[in-house]
Amino acid sequence: MFACIGRVVALRISHVKCMSGNQDFKSASSVYDFTAKSIKGDEVPLSNYKGHVLLIVNVASKCGLTATNYRELNELYDKYAESKGLRILAFPCNQFGKQEPGGSDEICSFAERRKVKFDMFEKIDVNGDNAHPLWKYLKEEQGGLMGSFIKWNFTKFIVDKEGKVVERHGPKVEPSKLAVHLEKYF
Repeated sequence: MFACIGRVVALRISHVKCMSGNQDFKSASSVYDFTAKSIKGDEVPLSNYKGHVLLIVNVASKCGLTATNYRELNELYDKYAESKGLRILAFPCNQFGKQEPGGSDEICSFAERRKVKFDMFEKIDVNGDNAHPLWKYLKEEQGGLMGSFIKWNFTKFIVDKEGKVVERHGPKVEPSKLAVHLEKYF
């Protein structure tokens, strides 16, 4: 399903009006009200993921947490994508220590070397005025312990089958530890 290696992402086309760009995230009722650009630049309505439990994460290729997170995200995908319908949406971000400096082609090459199967999106900001509206919404729905901002790479949000943000986990929570949490929503 990963777009960088030439597979077609089979997603339902939705006729729901989706938010994109810097529209007001506060009027959204679920993650399905947003769109995001795939790593290849295609606009993807998140309503295409209706009925799936989602794990949404900001990723970076040059972080100390990268190896474990990418490996375990792949393992979660392998374990739950077919059997339970889990979808992992990875958003590269360069806001933390400039640990995702490359463009889409470099990010794709990195992901291909790690045999990533989950969905990769274009590099975005997750904090500040230019943060992607989806990420503003995620933070609004599930604030962090010391504020709603994203503190580092590999912050993880679990979204239930209705598109509601139900859990937030910090960068140091390894993806393998999320299995018990994900099971509640399948």
